[in-house]
Amino acid sequence: MEDPAPLTVTLEPLDDHLIVEPTEEEVETRTGLIIPQSAEAGCRTGIVTAVGSEVVGIDPGDKVLFPKDAGFDVRLGGVACKVLRRAQLIARVHD
Repeated sequence: MEDPAPLTVTLEPLDDHLIVEPTEEEVETRTGLIIPQSAEAGCRTGIVTAVGSEVVGIDPGDKVLFPKDAGFDVRLGGVACKVLRRAQLIARVHD
């Protein structure tokens, strides 16, 4: 029996959806306490990996800010991603 071919799965967002790979940044308080971003309430940052045909003003590779509870969580090839609507983005981050 032959081994099955590995699956190659990609997501192509439709309409006004986009795919964001959240970044795992840490925040250090003034007292030196380091808080992982996953423990904070509020917003997260991530890198846009793909955009739907109706997304305007955002391109793959852009770093964006979005609400922590926005969108849908998916895993693609072991990598955690978010599927968001364009309207759920708060801002583009310029480092």
